[in-house]
Amino acid sequence: MPRRPFTEDHELFRDSVREFLRRHGPGITRDLWLAAGRQGFLELGLGEERDYRYQAVLIEELAKQTMALASSLSIHFDVVAPYLVELTTPEQRERWLPGVASGETVTAIGMTEPSAGSDLAALRTSAVRRDDGWVLNGSKTFITNGYSAGLVVVAARTTPGARGKGISLFVVERGMPGFTTGPKLDKVGQPEADTAELFFDDVWLPPGQLIGELDGGFAHMMQRLPQERIGAAVANIAHARQILDETIVYAGERHAFGQAIGSFQHNKFLLAELVTKADVTRAYVDQCVVAHAAGELTAVEAAKAKWWSAQTQNEILDHCVQLYGGYGYMNEQRVARAWKDARVTPIWAGSNEIMKELIGRDLGL
Repeated sequence: MPRRPFTEDHELFRDSVREFLRRHGPGITRDLWLAAGRQGFLELGLGEERDYRYQAVLIEELAKQTMALASSLSIHFDVVAPYLVELTTPEQRERWLPGVASGETVTAIGMTEPSAGSDLAALRTSAVRRDDGWVLNGSKTFITNGYSAGLVVVAARTTPGARGKGISLFVVERGMPGFTTGPKLDKVGQPEADTAELFFDDVWLPPGQLIGELDGGFAHMMQRLPQERIGAAVANIAHARQILDETIVYAGERHAFGQAIGSFQHNKFLLAELVTKADVTRAYVDQCVVAHAAGELTAVEAAKAKWWSAQTQNEILDHCVQLYGGYGYMNEQRVARAWKDARVTPIWAGSNEIMKELIGRDLGL
């Protein structure tokens, strides 16, 4: 069935992404960032007129390589970019966007804290007015691109008081005194992805580092989280379907008891179920991409796409590992690495439990 959201131009762009990845491979190196910048990939979220479908195509093709590649680059061009375009002054954009577009400046976003997790309203990192600027103190954890980022959008409490109020957003740049990073975190999966803790010890921020409205940071984040979540959904199902397709080929080539393992009725029926679930999930995610490109995607629809795609992804990959048998448990096998890489998707971008809470509230419950 043709995927109707994507035109011939989108498919030509997809071909260019595939060729880029064929030449540069899945490793997340400094050269890859700069090459992605030269190719124009990192500008996709920075223009005034943007067709989100191009970003979705890029995320899909990155995820087919590895989830680490998709998560690292999409944080930069899909998650951080709207903050730097929509909440900044012309002077700030002139200062930051050229390096972001070229890949010379890697970006990250500092929301999650050790004690708060998905509860953004409870963050403790603070920015206190001092003279002509702010003094930032606190820490963030599980930050994708955190170890190498040259620019981080940081959420900090600027007015003590109610949970969701009094939060503002600041741009913190590498080299600012008091801003340090911990070592790369040792994760279960996605070892290629640069994930770290960030520490702010009396970091002085000039007034020009504040973006958006003072004390309006929580609303700014809530308005932009749907894009992060639909981007995650796009990556989840693209990654799962790629590994499923590879598993189907394996099931046709691997023999046991004198026949291909895919020809056993149980395995044949299982693969039929998984392909159907993947296709139905992708159809919903595609419609969410279309809605987002038109400015119509709601937070609840994005939450549905995020949690369901993450659950479907993990279910599919768990079955794929099982179909590979003992080989599926070997790190040398791509299916094993993919299985580990996917385990975080029900946790990040708002845990699946939080997504269900959002959907439940919308039901009036």
